[in-house]
Amino acid sequence: MPSSKTIPAPQRPRWPRITWTSSPKANSPRILGINPWIHDFAAYGLWSRPAGLLSALSMLSQCGCSVALMDTLERTWADVPWPRPHPDGRGPYPKAEIPKPAIFAQVPRRFCRYGHDPTRVQAALAALSPPPDLVLVTSIMTYWYPGVDEAVRLCRRLWPRVPVVVGGVYATLCPEHARRLEADHCICGPLETPENWAALWRLLGASPPSLPAHAGLRLAHELYASPDFGVILGSRGCPFACAYCASRLLSPGFCQAPKSLVLERLGSLHAQGVRHVAFYDDALLVAPEIWLWPALAWCAEHHMTLHTPNAVHIRALTPDVCRRLWRGGVRTLRLGLETLDFNHRLDVKLTLEEWEQAVAALHAAGFGAEHVRAYVLFGLPDEDDDATAATIAEASRLGIPVELAFYSPIPGTPLFARAVRVSPWPLAEEPLTHNNSLWPCRPGGFSWAEAARWKTLVRQAQRNPNPQ
Repeated sequence: MPSSKTIPAPQRPRWPRITWTSSPKANSPRILGINPWIHDFAAYGLWSRPAGLLSALSMLSQCGCSVALMDTLERTWADVPWPRPHPDGRGPYPKAEIPKPAIFAQVPRRFCRYGHDPTRVQAALAALSPPPDLVLVTSIMTYWYPGVDEAVRLCRRLWPRVPVVVGGVYATLCPEHARRLEADHCICGPLETPENWAALWRLLGASPPSLPAHAGLRLAHELYASPDFGVILGSRGCPFACAYCASRLLSPGFCQAPKSLVLERLGSLHAQGVRHVAFYDDALLVAPEIWLWPALAWCAEHHMTLHTPNAVHIRALTPDVCRRLWRGGVRTLRLGLETLDFNHRLDVKLTLEEWEQAVAALHAAGFGAEHVRAYVLFGLPDEDDDATAATIAEASRLGIPVELAFYSPIPGTPLFARAVRVSPWPLAEEPLTHNNSLWPCRPGGFSWAEAARWKTLVRQAQRNPNPQ
């Protein structure tokens, strides 16, 4: 069992300090990980961590490398201003307006860079001593690649001879586009696949060591000093194959961590003083007896508060499951509702009977409107506005507030071909146009008037869930 003893957490250093982890091997490779800026119309930190990058750095550290992290979306330094976060760890990023990409010239929204000031980041990286032997730059949304490009160019200026590798979601889903950047190599898919693992070590001029145990499931959260929250990844992939989702493209197959690893990670976070933890699983409630039930019991004993920013599968919410989630400390629960138009769903994850049974079980377990939100997909190709409005009204009537989940076209998913046909944007050529803030597949696209209308509809449904 993990220790629950709280130890003094490392305090955030003063700018521009970034440090290497110590390595037991002399002359071991030094790997720098960078989580780059977000360039977008809007961004907000919902327990955000670069899980893929953290798993990669953990694997490399376990193989004897010294690692360091520059997360441009994390506070990092004690003496650098940062917006005050919510007590549970959520919070805004610092931002600065920047010129919109030319393709967005007619979009009536401001465009910003979110994260640390680039000059501050450059000075911190320039002061990193000794310099890295290799840099890993992660990517999340496909349409956030300008931040990736900015980070790659910065590394090129600072260390012209150091290999730079781009990986993550954008690199996996848009590999041809990602190869246009000035990086030396593009990793498609998880680092722990044999070909990716071997390619990275070739860039270091070394033979690849054996992968450590549980590769891809251990996150290097120790690289964050005084974290406001932690994240747990108990599984990779998803057994479902929804037409709009990229989970299977990013993590083929479905695998779960042993309970010992999850409990060890929870104990380590607790020892750092973390009391809010977000689950990053795409299929949290699949086979929960393997690790989730022991984890919930441990969290209840140690007074942890848990959050599920990724939607859980509603059909799994039986009375027993709901009681366990509540008793375990889950206080932010997001449901993958998508729509209550069961004649036109794009998945087979839910029936009307399962939905009604789950709602009753949630209420009976203690979950209230302040704890639960149902994600409803908005902006799909060929969407029926009446069906969306009816879903909002019906969910609200049952005491489940709705949050609109704006559709982003994702290359490689079954729905992407239809999105390309109906969208006026060049989705197949330009990843910037995947941005869900554009409403890229909705006739007429984004407008402030339409956004206000739907926001009002959601608010009114929640205030008056039982209209006469």
